[in-house]
Amino acid sequence: MEVVGSVASLWRYPVKSMAGEQVTEAFVGYAGVYGDRCYAFLNKRAPAGFPFLTGRTRPQMLLYRASFRDTALAARPPNQADAEKLGPGITPVFPPMLAVDVRTASGETFAADDPALIAALAGKGAEAEDLSLARSDRALTDCRPLSLISNATIGQLGDETGLALDPRRFRANLYADFASGRGFAEDAFVGRKLRIGERAVIAVLDRDPRCKMISIDPETAEENSAVFRNVAQAHGGNAGVYCAVLTEGMVRAGDPIAVVD
Repeated sequence: MEVVGSVASLWRYPVKSMAGEQVTEAFVGYAGVYGDRCYAFLNKRAPAGFPFLTGRTRPQMLLYRASFRDTALAARPPNQADAEKLGPGITPVFPPMLAVDVRTASGETFAADDPALIAALAGKGAEAEDLSLARSDRALTDCRPLSLISNATIGQLGDETGLALDPRRFRANLYADFASGRGFAEDAFVGRKLRIGERAVIAVLDRDPRCKMISIDPETAEENSAVFRNVAQAHGGNAGVYCAVLTEGMVRAGDPIAVVD
C-alpha cells in the first residue's frame, strides 16, 4: 500500500449544525464517527425532504457548543474490543443513550433535551412549538456517513477568496494532509479505497457538494457569501469528499492514510 498522507485532525458534532469538538481518536464505524450528529433538532416548518433546524436558517447555532456528559462512554463502543476479535464485519453495540449538554452563545448550559434549549433556539425560521429533538444511533448527516477534506484545499480556497478561512467552516470529520500538498488532492481518490491507521478502511465515493454553511464564520456566525460563491463558480460547488466505511476501527490524529487499491 502506498502512503499518501496523514490525518491532521478528527472531529465529531454531537448535535447537527452546532459547533463540533476535536478529538484525538475516534471509532469510525459503518454508521459514521462514533457520537457524530447523534442529535438533531427537527423543524416542522422545514421542507419534508430536509426537516432539520440548521445554521442555514439559524446561523447562531454554530455558536452553540455541544459536549458529551460522560466522555469515557462517548469515546468508543463498549464492546469494541470483543467485536474486533471476531474480525471485520462485526458491528460493535452502541450504548442506548449518549447524554449531551449544550452551552449556548450566551453562556448558559442545558441538557440537549431540556425545553429551555428549544426556547433558546427558537427565533428566525422557527418557533418553539415547531421544534423537537431527534436522536439516532446513526449519524444524522446530510448524505454519506463520513466526510474528509484536506487542509491544502482549505488553504487554496482562502487564497482564491483572499480570506483566512477557519477549517471549521467545512465541518468535516477528517482533515487530512496529503503528500502532494496540492489543493483538492482528495478528489483523485474518488472511486478508490483508503486505509487509515491500523484497521479502518474507507471508500471515497464522490466529491462533497457544498451549501451556504461554508460561508458562515464558526466563531462569529457572520456570513460572507464570497466563500460559497467561489466554490460554486471555481469548483463546481464541491470541496472535500464523501466516504463510506468498509472496515471499522479506531482512527487517530497523525495516522497514515494509504491507498488500498
